[in-house]
Amino acid sequence: MVPNVQLMKDDGDLFDDPERYRRLVGKLNYLSVTRPDIAFAVSVVSQFMSSPTIKHWAALEQILCYLKGAPGLGILYSNHGHTRVECFADADYAGSKIDRRSTTGYCVFVGGNLVSWRSKKQSVVSRSSAESEYRAMSQSTCEIMWIHHLLTEIGLEHHTPAKLWCDNQAALHIASNPVYHERTKHIEVDCHFIREKIQENLISTGYVKTGEQVADLLTKALNGTRVDYLCNKLGMINIYAPA
Repeated sequence: MVPNVQLMKDDGDLFDDPERYRRLVGKLNYLSVTRPDIAFAVSVVSQFMSSPTIKHWAALEQILCYLKGAPGLGILYSNHGHTRVECFADADYAGSKIDRRSTTGYCVFVGGNLVSWRSKKQSVVSRSSAESEYRAMSQSTCEIMWIHHLLTEIGLEHHTPAKLWCDNQAALHIASNPVYHERTKHIEVDCHFIREKIQENLISTGYVKTGEQVADLLTKALNGTRVDYLCNKLGMINIYAPA
């Protein structure tokens, strides 16, 4: 998608074939199961299924042009010599101009391989960037718990906590600070939830620089160079590209 361009509900003239728009978005939703690089863009165009406009259709066409430029791009799974669980959580604070809700993005790695990711608008409006990041951390912790139970069931028990990386230091301080105050009461449930998992040694938190935050790809539109860099960090390669 074009960076810094926001799509709105009443954004110009209506598209003359909304059924075609819905069919294409549905197909792209299935494709995003194996293409995390389009997950954010698909989540955005999915918000206008009821009454798409010509601008929304143009955004869809741009996704198709991107896919045509790299039809063989996919996730490469390889043996990295370990089975550590890592998760990168990020949020785009108040990124939607329609309702000012933030977008949560996370990606989970097992043994250095990408196994789970998500890009979704948050269900409530966050009043600070720390709050939106903390909600993203809470959702990521739920996914880590599910993966941890799955690995235990198949005989891959982990005795070291999963690493949860975040690029917001305020949210990390809230996770480690046992004292609540007026500014965190409205997210107290999430605070209790994450801190409990830290005490259970299920997760440990860590700071990652914004430039190294791979979940950035799942929360906002980025330029081509940044997309290529993050796709490489996610372990995605183009099988049609020359060696």
